[in-house]
Amino acid sequence: MRLKRVAAASCAAVLTVLTLAGTASASGTDPTPPPADDALVVPVDPAPAVPEGLVEALQRDLGLTADTAKTRLANEYRAAIREPVLRARLGAHWAGAWLSGDSAQFVIATTDRRDVRAIEANGAIARVVPHSLADLDRIREALDRSALRRSPVDTPLWYVDIATNKVVLQSHDTARTRAFVVSSGVDAAGVEIVPSTVQPRALADLRGGDAYNINGNTRCSIGFPITRGTQGGFVTAGHCGRAGATTTGNGAAQGTFQGSSFPGNDYAWVATNANWTPRGLVNRYPGTVPVAGSTQAPAGSSICRSGSTTGWHCGTIQQHNTSVTYPQGTVTGVTRTTVCAEPGDSGGSFISGSQAQGVTSGGSGNCSSGGETYHQPVTEILQTYGLTLVTDGGTPPTGCAGAQNTYSGTLGSGAQAIQPNNSYYETTASGTHTGCLTGPAGADFDLTLQKWNGSAWTKVAEGTTPEADETISYNGTAGRYRYIVLAYSGSGSYTLGVSKP
Repeated sequence: MRLKRVAAASCAAVLTVLTLAGTASASGTDPTPPPADDALVVPVDPAPAVPEGLVEALQRDLGLTADTAKTRLANEYRAAIREPVLRARLGAHWAGAWLSGDSAQFVIATTDRRDVRAIEANGAIARVVPHSLADLDRIREALDRSALRRSPVDTPLWYVDIATNKVVLQSHDTARTRAFVVSSGVDAAGVEIVPSTVQPRALADLRGGDAYNINGNTRCSIGFPITRGTQGGFVTAGHCGRAGATTTGNGAAQGTFQGSSFPGNDYAWVATNANWTPRGLVNRYPGTVPVAGSTQAPAGSSICRSGSTTGWHCGTIQQHNTSVTYPQGTVTGVTRTTVCAEPGDSGGSFISGSQAQGVTSGGSGNCSSGGETYHQPVTEILQTYGLTLVTDGGTPPTGCAGAQNTYSGTLGSGAQAIQPNNSYYETTASGTHTGCLTGPAGADFDLTLQKWNGSAWTKVAEGTTPEADETISYNGTAGRYRYIVLAYSGSGSYTLGVSKP
């Protein structure tokens, strides 16, 4: 639908040019350019082969027929080759180029009618306009400078629109936007003000270890980004906020605490608004670490913490299932570590390798003199609130060799196997299921975890990268489970390591 509107607008603009040309003829100026000269044509090699699936994708997403999609791709290719050459040839007359309509007709604007011959010789539609692109850019730059002095809150957007040969300003209040234009000292003839209800907003990523504020005063740190159905958010410490408390990030509205438990436990989760995108990453100050799952590391393992006060620090796990008493009460089931922390790091991420471990609860000492910290295991938070950890690649720290059970087999391309041993396994406890598949070099093997729902097997997790190795980490309830190993392409032997709660 949007393409059709663009096409209609472009046709209207072309009709305007033709009207202007007729007026010029009446005044004695010949609007008809001389015949094309082959020397004006920019040579273009044949278009390369269309990547597989691209035509079908354009049909689906742009509502095109297969023939129109192919024409569009060919026109786009020719335009991309010719546009920079023609821009250089037209020089100061250049007023921009764009593609119009479903089939992507090439349109070039110029301020000099003498350029029409060269434009049309290259298969483009010529438009003669009053303002060059350089003129329009100067107007936009003047508006930009004016906005730095005083932000025009009633004018959320302005841009050079080469199709209308104007700098368009979208406005909530036309009078105020007009005053902004006047105060900028720009040529009003090159400006168009368009009423709009658009309200742009800054978008940001949620990452473990990043800062957020609660009710406008207290600061804590994000534990791990999560989803709950289509709702995004993050887990953090319960002592950071009670249910209903609001959060901000980078000074912008962010979310609301949905559940919180402290003391006894020390965990909570926050649902965020659409401006924030959960990412399976932990801030390493600088850089990031990908989160692949939530397999708990054994005591003695190395572990690192990310928080908004002290950044990235590492140590080792001392004990799991620790009870600690704070002035506010006792918290049970936490993990004790040698990692330092300070106020404001609360709620931040503990990660071992690429596996999420927990959220910072409390500790003693500081990052100057040393100390120890306690974290609430992340799997308990996920299970309590029905949350899904957001992951972003990586591999379990222990690899297949550390799995509780190992299975192996050989598959031809396109074949699949059910593990364990063409059957299933059963668990009576909730917790993390981990599958680690090692396939043959050069092949593409996939791994799927299924759960029995009482009448059929349903997919609950999968690894489908274009590689031979895959990992799955899934937080599930008690029940029957099985893995499907698929040789998507290539063949050979594989090993599957499986751990269950």
